[in-house]
Amino acid sequence: MRRFPRIRCRHGIHSLRGQLTLANVGLLALGIVVATAVSLMGMRHYLLDQVDAELVKTRDSLGSARLTMEQIDSLSALAFVRDRLVPHTDESPKPDSIFTAVDRHGNPIAIGTFKPTASQRALADAVSEPHALVADTEPHDVTVHGAPYRATGARLTDGTYVLLATSTDGLHKGIAKALKLDLAFGTLLLALLACLTMFSVRRRMRPLEAMVETSSAIAEGDLTRRVPSSHHPTQEVEQLRLALNSMLHQVESAYRTRERSAAQLRRFVGDASHELRTPLSAIRGYLQLYEKGMLTDPAERRRAWDRMNGEADRMGRLVDELLTLARLDQRPELRFRNVDLSRLVRDAAEDLRAQQPGRPVTVGADGTLLVRADESGLRQVLGNLVGNVRTHTPADVPVRLGLERADGVIRLCVADEGPGLVEEDAARIFDRFFRAGGGAGSGLGMAIVQGVVTAHGGGVAVRTAPGEGLAVTVTLPAR
Repeated sequence: MRRFPRIRCRHGIHSLRGQLTLANVGLLALGIVVATAVSLMGMRHYLLDQVDAELVKTRDSLGSARLTMEQIDSLSALAFVRDRLVPHTDESPKPDSIFTAVDRHGNPIAIGTFKPTASQRALADAVSEPHALVADTEPHDVTVHGAPYRATGARLTDGTYVLLATSTDGLHKGIAKALKLDLAFGTLLLALLACLTMFSVRRRMRPLEAMVETSSAIAEGDLTRRVPSSHHPTQEVEQLRLALNSMLHQVESAYRTRERSAAQLRRFVGDASHELRTPLSAIRGYLQLYEKGMLTDPAERRRAWDRMNGEADRMGRLVDELLTLARLDQRPELRFRNVDLSRLVRDAAEDLRAQQPGRPVTVGADGTLLVRADESGLRQVLGNLVGNVRTHTPADVPVRLGLERADGVIRLCVADEGPGLVEEDAARIFDRFFRAGGGAGSGLGMAIVQGVVTAHGGGVAVRTAPGEGLAVTVTLPAR
């Protein structure tokens, strides 16, 4: 048998295990990214809404108060501004809230005795068009000293603009920290998922690895190997295992059948050559004697002529039987029609009585029993069975031919009370050219019986034992 290289399992990135792990990790990474982006966007939107709400509330309070800069300069207004809006003079470079007043051109102006601080001037510079900021109902993003702010404005009754800004630097820092935390947790989760996926896929892939090992062993010649069952199989893998084992069983059966057929063919050719060689050698010998003039006596010539005719007839019967077997091997189209099997059995019994008048023959086939079959094939079956009895049993041994219909089938039994067969010979009775004890005949009769019955969709069984006779039962479907 041809040897194939052993298939080895690969566990690299191009293996199914690696691809499944990458797919799971990739999908989880995509989910983490999407979930992080959605959560951070929602958090930013929520916090900005709170900042904007405070700015809008303060702006609306100024607008509803209908103040002027002169009123703001008064002590009462100045106290309100100092308590609520004006930062201290020692403010930090990036205060949380900035309040400044600007004129129509956007220039910062002093509030009372307080001159504009650096943060107030930076806010005024960041807002190039105060009237546009005041006209918009939503706060805008501005940058003051490099820090992000949300700014809005209100217009006083004397035309002065008041700008309000709240820092969002803490908001962005909080979002950045949340992003780092999500990335760290997501990376840890991805690593954990990769490990769990590798472990799970490895356990689930063990049946497939067993299939690879089994296929490699079969490729090396071990046709008896099968894929073992795993402890916790999945439905798909178990179905694949059963299908593969079934296929391997079919492959092994086909291989064994091919080997057996090849051996039978070699034995058949050898036996056929031997069987044909014997009559040909006899005919050739007598012809050589005649050619050399050694058959001078008329009686000797007559005996030689009869022997050559006998060997020629034997060779002709052998060739006919070989052709019959060849046609049966090719599964010929049989001519099925209604046949009275009882009549065929009675005809076979009459032929046997005519050939051996001293043999007791019993027939159990009364009436009519129709069957859809090929009449010539059934006659050949009966002829071979009766001829087998006539050839291999003494002429006074009783024979019984029985026929019955039961359980949807028809059983034909030809039984004798002859010497019977030993178990080894009974096992080979249907082999071609097999003759029990080296008896007469070509050894093809029972093989032809089996071939014809099989072509009809039936079967043949033998029951025998030494000293208990031989019973051959033919079972045909009752069509």
